[in-house]
Amino acid sequence: MTPFTHPEFDQHETVSFCHDAATGLRAIIAVHNTHLGKGLGGCRMWPYASEDEALTDVLRLSRGMTYKAALAGLPQGGGKSVIIGDPRRDKTPALMRAMGRAVERLNGAYVVAEDSGTSVADIRLMAEQTRHVGGLADAKSVAAGRTGDPSPATALGVFIGLQAAVRHRLGRNELKGLCVAIQGVGNVGYRLAKHLHEAGAQLWVTDIYAPAVERCVQDFGATAVTMEDIHALDVDVFAPCALGAILNDATIPQLRAKVIAGAANNQLAVPATHGAALSAREILYAPDYCINAGGIIDIHYEGPAYHAPVVEAHLQRIGLTLTQIFERAAREALPTHVVADRMAEEIFRRD
Repeated sequence: MTPFTHPEFDQHETVSFCHDAATGLRAIIAVHNTHLGKGLGGCRMWPYASEDEALTDVLRLSRGMTYKAALAGLPQGGGKSVIIGDPRRDKTPALMRAMGRAVERLNGAYVVAEDSGTSVADIRLMAEQTRHVGGLADAKSVAAGRTGDPSPATALGVFIGLQAAVRHRLGRNELKGLCVAIQGVGNVGYRLAKHLHEAGAQLWVTDIYAPAVERCVQDFGATAVTMEDIHALDVDVFAPCALGAILNDATIPQLRAKVIAGAANNQLAVPATHGAALSAREILYAPDYCINAGGIIDIHYEGPAYHAPVVEAHLQRIGLTLTQIFERAAREALPTHVVADRMAEEIFRRD
């Protein structure tokens, strides 16, 4: 299947297939839209079952970055890259440098940053081969409180958005006693769990990596459950923080949560179908690319002038934007993902 005939192709500006024989690199870079600025987005490394699966992921993810940047009020476009491979087994410094060379060949149309399966250290290796990187902290920004890892900002933004969703759907300003099921407790999910624990919420967690689950059990008194059961728990909030397409024909009928608010990208397997299904069941869905925008907000401010209070003030706007989406969706009797799309398009498609 070619990009042009792929069902997830959405007028993407560039789709680049990258290969390096010496390192075994197989990667795809997709730039969706640069109307507002360069296409910034993370590099995901994952053992995709096929090249078509990798292409599907990168096309969807890059499109989501365009919409994410627009709703976050950032002067940048949307891009993403994926490396086909197991990050625990196949990653090498040479592979990361080869990816950096692939990014450099696009001459700045795409700016690479950390994502699932890659780290700040990996982006530093890429930076040896390309200037077009984001998410790296210099000495002054480190002194101002930045690590270079966007995960803390992403988690805080999700927490802020979750609060807004709970306020709108459940009429609760306090989270004490709130029951939350978190699917995926890696860098972002763990930090979200920490925020929720400190706010007094009760947690149920799962992850494909058992030590990550055990860490939450020990640190936050969370209850461990299986990946197969997490979405069907009788909780107030379901927070998907792993990979996408978790909201689908099989899982939606089993949901008992009234709010879905999590960090995962592309949570709706088929947006038109599954966004409507959630709306029909009166389950409030916080559109993923709005609620998980904290990382790119943090990256936007990186540099010598980085000032943590300014970043946090921008993160707080995630809750305000979501509230606007929820209110407009209720007013226009539309699913929240439709309203979010329209609001983003009003920004990045503006002449």
